[in-house]
Amino acid sequence: MNRVLLGILLASLFVPAFCMAEQINESKLADAIYTAEGGKNTSHPYGILAHYKTTTPRQACINTIRSAKVRFAKYKGKDDFITFLGRTYCPVGAKNDPTGLNKNWVKNVTKIYGSK
Repeated sequence: MNRVLLGILLASLFVPAFCMAEQINESKLADAIYTAEGGKNTSHPYGILAHYKTTTPRQACINTIRSAKVRFAKYKGKDDFITFLGRTYCPVGAKNDPTGLNKNWVKNVTKIYGSK
């Protein structure tokens, strides 16, 4: 076995499954986002601020995850999928986050996703 192939094989053993978009369980990630965004104790489930007539906040969250997976497939950066998603789903420095809580989103969602 050549060294490059061996290196890739060994590296893949240490990469968490949630780092690769194609391995993301959309339902499980939506559950993690729901929890991180306040669960049943919030007026904006899943962190969805808009109120849609034809979809639920959960489905809007899953639609956003699916859309991000398509963009992530073309992404050439080094971020894992949840970090990539967090930059648009819950951006640090957003105007609607005056107390700076968004900075915890990636860490919280990653931890919750990994524990489910």
